[in-house]
Amino acid sequence: MTTVPRSIAEIARLHAKRLGDTPAVVYRGRATDYATLDRRASQVANGLIAAGLKPQARVAHLDKSDDAFFELFFGCAKANCVMVSVNWRLAAPEILHIINDAEAEILFVGEEYLPVLDRIRAQLTTVRTIVALGGDHPELEPFVRWRDRHPDSDPKLPTAPDDVAVQFYTSGTTGLPKGAQLTNRNLLHLLPTWTPTWQMGPAVRNLVVLPMFHIGGAGWALAGLYAGCTNYVTRDVVPLEILNLIQQERIAVALFVPAIILFLVQAPRIHETDLSSLKLIVYGAAPIPADLLRQALKIFPCGFQQVYGLTESTGAVTLLPPEDHDPDDPKKLLSCGYAQKGVELRIVGEDGSACAPNQVGEIAIRSPQVMKGYWKLPDASRRAMRDGWLFTGDAGYLDEKGYLYIYDRVKDMIVSGGENIYPAEVESALFGHPAVADVAVIGIPDERWGEAVKAVVVKKPGAELGAGELIAWARERIAGYKLPKSVDFVDTLPRNPTGKILKRELRKPYWEGKERQIN
Repeated sequence: MTTVPRSIAEIARLHAKRLGDTPAVVYRGRATDYATLDRRASQVANGLIAAGLKPQARVAHLDKSDDAFFELFFGCAKANCVMVSVNWRLAAPEILHIINDAEAEILFVGEEYLPVLDRIRAQLTTVRTIVALGGDHPELEPFVRWRDRHPDSDPKLPTAPDDVAVQFYTSGTTGLPKGAQLTNRNLLHLLPTWTPTWQMGPAVRNLVVLPMFHIGGAGWALAGLYAGCTNYVTRDVVPLEILNLIQQERIAVALFVPAIILFLVQAPRIHETDLSSLKLIVYGAAPIPADLLRQALKIFPCGFQQVYGLTESTGAVTLLPPEDHDPDDPKKLLSCGYAQKGVELRIVGEDGSACAPNQVGEIAIRSPQVMKGYWKLPDASRRAMRDGWLFTGDAGYLDEKGYLYIYDRVKDMIVSGGENIYPAEVESALFGHPAVADVAVIGIPDERWGEAVKAVVVKKPGAELGAGELIAWARERIAGYKLPKSVDFVDTLPRNPTGKILKRELRKPYWEGKERQIN
């Protein structure tokens, strides 16, 4: 894009003029060109304004990926509202917490999640309007009818660089998700910096497979739209569908998490699929095993880029470029690259001082991409952002050349299939079982998901409890992907003199022989 937009809304406006007939989003064979996307976004914006939403009001979205999401996204931008896409994998109480915490005034809900809506509707505290994104609900207006009731004239509301554009909820060590506020300034630093690196441009065919509640999904899709790509969107991660799209639609660029790369490498049809259109695969959100990366480098005839970042940093801040993906350089394959334009990295010791090269400490980031702060959590924001630096909670080191290596986590977070899982959430759910006296949750190596959740449990004296019963108990309280994959029963948990559980001791047997304490 030759003209740098001043707001997210301007992306749709500029491309409507320059690339009007170019397909912007293709979903299940249904194409929406840039002019139509811009026009429908204006209808959505006028609908939000007519519903009484003021600038910076929150708009909740509960559904999997489809083309309507992007009409809502740019509609929110044009109305200067904040998009809050809710993690549809969560349990109903967690979904309720996010919608209420965000103080969302309008909720767009997909057909698959109407049963969840029926469970939580009476407890929604700020939602005044609910619109159905499909399905036939007797009390809800369908999205297309709601949208088309409103004019397609662009409201052109003023938007400031520090206005929040999107609010992603991240899990927290307290057990409650936190809303990371990303502004127009955050996103408009990321987009022009990264889209050339990702080989994106007008009509380039981009594959979008990650969910929209994730910076890796919505951020990657927004990058493709900023660059004028034609973006092929899938509703779910289905390896056969991904391979078919690559072959039939001649996909050029894609972002995957390591678990998806594993699924594709193991797919029976991978060697019969024409992958020649691929120019670049970007991967991130979780560490990738070096052996899996070597397999992928042999199978896919394209460059690979690794990126590292957080929701709080508006996604990617480091890059390991294709030329550093040398199968014969095992050390370099463990790196997540070096800082990109406008990004500074520091490694900070426990005393707050900067670490020397190759010395492990907490990774800190300074960049225009760092979030505005956590929604309504000033103390958590101050802990995360100090003196202009975002403290990531990840432990790692920088080598003499500035390459970043992630070694461990300062916090106890588990990354499974690209999703962040905080043990505190899982422990809280398990601890409520009447037979549980004590519990610790750790991440252990898993070839498929990177890490798997393991619960280490002390039973109350005389209590009878099996792993299946405990997991079933937790299933009613937390999302399925957070559930323990295995449970060990022990007599006691190791603790330090102040009573803190020594999770490193619990993890040690499972990570023995591993180069890193993450997988």
